[in-house]
Parts: sequence; C-alpha cells; structure tokens
Amino acid sequence: MLADIGFMTLNAAFVLAIYATVVSAWGGAQNRPEWVKSARNAAIVAFPMLTIPVAILVYSLYVMDFSLAYVVDVSSQAMSPFLRLTALWGGQEGSILFWAWLMSGFVMMALIRKWDRDRDLMPYFIMAAMLTTAFFIGISVAIANPFARLWHMPGASDLLQAVFQPAGAMPYIPQDGQGLNPLLRHFGMIGHPPTTYLGFTGFVIPFSFAISALITGKSREDEWIRTSRRWTLVAWIFLSVGLILGGRWAYDVLGWGGFWGWDPVENAMLMPWLTGTAFLHSMMVTEKRGMLKVWSVALIILTYSLSLFGTFITRTGVIGSVHAFGTSALGPVFLIFISVTFIGSLALMLKRLDTLKTEHELQSFISREAVFLLQNLLFLAITFVVFWGTVFPILSELFVAEKITVGPPYFRKAAGPLFAALLLLMGIAPLFAWRKQAAQRLGRLLLVPFLLSLVWAAIWGYVHRMHPAAYLVLWLVAFVTLSILFEFWKGVRARMKRGENPLSALWSLIGRNHRRYGGYIIHLGVVMIGLGFIGESYFKSETQVALSRGESLTIGDYSLRFDNLEAYPGSDGREILEATTSLYKNGEFIRTMKPRRDYFIVQEQPSTIPAVYATPAEDVYVLLIGWEEIGYSSSTFKVYINPLISWTWVGGFVLIFGTIVAAWPQAERRRKSSYVLKPAQVRPQLGTGD
Repeated sequence: MLADIGFMTLNAAFVLAIYATVVSAWGGAQNRPEWVKSARNAAIVAFPMLTIPVAILVYSLYVMDFSLAYVVDVSSQAMSPFLRLTALWGGQEGSILFWAWLMSGFVMMALIRKWDRDRDLMPYFIMAAMLTTAFFIGISVAIANPFARLWHMPGASDLLQAVFQPAGAMPYIPQDGQGLNPLLRHFGMIGHPPTTYLGFTGFVIPFSFAISALITGKSREDEWIRTSRRWTLVAWIFLSVGLILGGRWAYDVLGWGGFWGWDPVENAMLMPWLTGTAFLHSMMVTEKRGMLKVWSVALIILTYSLSLFGTFITRTGVIGSVHAFGTSALGPVFLIFISVTFIGSLALMLKRLDTLKTEHELQSFISREAVFLLQNLLFLAITFVVFWGTVFPILSELFVAEKITVGPPYFRKAAGPLFAALLLLMGIAPLFAWRKQAAQRLGRLLLVPFLLSLVWAAIWGYVHRMHPAAYLVLWLVAFVTLSILFEFWKGVRARMKRGENPLSALWSLIGRNHRRYGGYIIHLGVVMIGLGFIGESYFKSETQVALSRGESLTIGDYSLRFDNLEAYPGSDGREILEATTSLYKNGEFIRTMKPRRDYFIVQEQPSTIPAVYATPAEDVYVLLIGWEEIGYSSSTFKVYINPLISWTWVGGFVLIFGTIVAAWPQAERRRKSSYVLKPAQVRPQLGTGD
C-alpha cells in the first residue's frame, strides 16, 4: 500500500515538473505573470510530492520490505538500521530518486528566496531548472523505478522486476535481501554520495539563471551573476566535500595505499569542480569590472554539462569503476539529454553574444583581470586533459574495437605541470591590482616570500636529498603559503598600528572583506591538499614481506613485527581475519596495529581493511594480503609510508571554513540597507579586494 502511494506521488511530481516547465516558458513568452506564478507554485509543490516517495522508500528500507526489488538489492537483515537508511543512495533506483529530490529542493529554495527580487528572470529560470528536474523524475518513473516489485513467472528461471503484475506472474518475496555492497559500508561513502549529489544538483541554479538571462536579454546587466554567486559557492563546497570524502573512502577501504587513483568516476567529479572553480573566479571579474562575461556564461554551461556527464558515467556503467553502478539502459537517454542541453545552451549563448559585450578592455597583462583569465585557461586545460584520459577507453573501443585505458602516469605527466602553474598563480594573484599593476611594486611585494621560500626549500632539499621535481613543488608550496600569510600579516599589522591587539585585528580584517580573506583561506586549504599529492608522487615508499610469527620487516625508520592472526565472526554477516602486529620507530614501540580482511558471506565478497598510524608528517599504512591457511603461522603484509597525507584531510576542513567565510554576508551591507546615504555622504571607496 505504501509503495503504491509512493509510486502515485512520484508520478504526480513528474506531472508537476512537466507543467512547470511548459507553463513557465509559455507565460514568459506571452508576458502572462499569472501563468508564471502558476508554474512557480507547481515547481514548489513538486518538492513535497517527491518527499513522499523518498520517505516511503527510506521506511521500506528500514523495515526491510522485501516485496520491493530495490530493498532486496541493497538491504539485508544482517545490516544495521543506519546502513539500511543510507542504502537510499546505495543503488541505481534509489540514487536517481534521491538526486531528483535534492534538485527539486534547490529549485524550491531559489523560488522562495529570489522570487520578488528576480521576477524578470523567473519564467525561464523555472523552465530551465524544472526541465532538468523533470528529466530525472522521468527516469525514476520510467526506467529506474524504486517501487518495482519482484515477480515469478512459472517455468522461468529468472525473476521479473515490474511495478505492475505481469500476466501470469506471481508475487515473489524473498526471506532476505542481498545487502549493500561491502565497499560502501564506510562513513566516507555514507557522506560522499549525498554531498556529491548536492554539488552536482546545486549547479543547476546558476545555470538556470544564466539561461534565463540570455533568453530575456538581461545578461548585459550582470544581475544574474550576483544572484548566482552564493548558490555557486554552496554547490562548489558540497562538491569539494564529496571529493574529499571520496578520497578518504578510497584510502580506508580500497586497500591500494592511496587516496586518488584517477579513477573515471573520480575524474567525473573533478571536472565540474575545476570548471566550477574557474566560474567562481570569472564571476569576480564580471561583477567587479564587467569583463569576462562570455567566459562566465560558457563556464557555467560547461560545469552544468559536466555534472550531467558525471552522472552519465556513474549511473550507466559505460566505463568500468569501483565507484560506478552496473551497465543499465540509462546510457542512451543520458547521452541524448546531455547533448541536447549542451548544444542548445551554447547555441543560445552564441545567439546572444551582443548582450555579453565587455564593459572594459584589458588594460595590462600585469593585472588581476589578466591573471584570472590565465587561471581560467589553466583550469580548462586541466579539464581537457582529465576528460580525454577518462573517455579514451570509450573512444578506443569505438574506433579500434579494443578498450584501452590510461593510468595515473598519464594524468600526472599531463596535468601535473598545469596544476603547478595554477598553484603559482594562487600565490601571486592576490598581489595584482585591478586594471594595472606596477611591475616594480609587484616585485617588492613578492621579494620577501620568494627569498624565504628559497631558503626553506634549500634546507629541506639538503636534509632529504630528494628528487629535483619534489624540490621545485615544495618550493612552490612554500612560496604560495608565505605569499598568502604575508597578505594577512600586512592587514593585521596595519590595524595593530591603530591600537588593536593581533586577534582583534585579524577578526576585523576578515570581517571587513569576507570574500577576499575567505578566498585566501580557501587557497591555503588547496595548498594543504596539494601536499598530500606531493607526498604521494615523490616521497611514498612501500614494501611487501611474508613473515612468520615473531618476525619483523623494516621500512625507513619503522619496523613491523607479526604477532598473531585470528579469525572470528563479525557483524553485518561477515567473517573477519585479523592480524596483530607491533609497530616500532627507531627501536621504540609505538602502537599495536591490526590490519584485517573482512569476508561478506551473502555477497561472497572480500574487503581489505588497512591499519593506519597517522602523524602530521606521514602515515604508516599496513595491509594483510596473504596468509597460511593451516595454523595461521605466517602472513604476508604490504606496508606503505605515505608522507604528508594527513594534510589532505586538514586542508579539506580549511577549505570548508574558507568557503563559509567567503559566503558569509557582509555586516556593512546589512547596515546600509536600513537607510539611504545622501549624496554628500558618499565617498570613493579605496579598499581593494574582490
């Protein structure tokens, strides 16, 4: 009964989404505000209508209603109640429904929040946003319906999945389900899909505002940029968190000793993050100087399209990945929708180029505008490198009938130098002035960070005798970090001269320009994350040794002694084989480490769980990869030393904090809105920043 209600309300939401799409476009074209308002109401009501089937599916997972095929696929009696709830996004049908629900929620919030202020943009905003929402709801209704049941046809060996009873079939309700994929039973994957979905769906809002501005001719006024900025930041930060949680999941669960393997699905999340970051930078120039308007529109179109492309890769199984779902019928439908929306959006932008004329010309290549333009070019270059490496298996199979994959070495060699150049620009961009920057003044601003970074890198290189490329990238990290910190120091020092203490001066400095200093904090977070990649590329070491009880292996300053191996039953229907080892550094005992292998009986699938000893400088990462079956007297261990990896996770928190600071409303603006300045009170604003 509940499943029937869920199916009916899902269909009702689909009808509302179609209605809102068509009626908003009609109302905008005919200048009929009452029709647009009706479409708005339909779009808003679509969210609670979608909430009902989501809630019913979650309840069905919780109570293990095995009459639903989806519950059988992703839930089981051995799973904890919490894991059963998170199984909502653990399979194809539930994740599509969840995706549509999040997107509908974003649209509803935008319509409630910005309706009066952006009334002129709303007809075509509703049309663009609800068209995408209707597409995802339509997939949930017609192709990946979460309320399909299992049916047994007499004489047939396979079960059927259908919402309605096929002729001659009988209902089939198994005693237990298959359960969630063991690889997904980790806090990273519990949080990774929702945050990634929020990032992908959130980009629909700025995209829809851009399309509306192009159709109405309002793109020349740049109001859509100001309206979209915080929505873009929200989407960007969720996608950033999704990437970090995905990296943590890979590090803890996949057992290959790293957090980023250039997997196709990882790349599918990285590409919209890259173009979304470029869009944020381009928006600053458009808002501040009335420049890069074509860039801003093109980048949000590309970001939106790459978000859909990421969904295409993940949901269709077109490219093999540990993150992706199996092969499904969604591929052609997604490909057609992505192609139509991308080509249609670009055609609209080209048709409206006259409304995207720049208000100012680039006055100097030594200016903040020029640096941001160069950053955009680098972001696009990296995106192309990642895109080419990701789709190459598809293209090779299409043209030479053989699926050829490219591995991490390609991405490191092709994208590494581009990331290094981008990192350099992160350090020097804040020092450039708008319009034109005097070269001598720029040199003076860079001199102290440059010299200190050289000294620091020289000392580090002398002590560690490292690879020349590692010396270069560590110098780059030091230079960027010092450049950013010097910006904070100059502002704090200026306020301290007025009698403020350091903490008060720092608080006031950030409070006066959230966007500028929030951006600096974000850059520091990115630098910290970059340290993890540097450690992975240049300092990582590993060894693999078979040990009998009491024997030890040595790697660097560490030694690992094998003490014991035992098997015992675990929770969630698994058998656990756990090794007990002792870790020493320079002969001094540090801690006991227990790497293990979990075997999930229902799924007949093993999962290797590492033991990790983490410090700010490096991680010791231990894997149990083999053992003697009789007596458990010997085991084989693989041990990695992963330098600087902890800075990746710290950098993620710093990045999140910086985004919150950058998005926080300015107190001065709220005060100004309460009264109107007289002309005599208005003075030129001399402050810099974004």
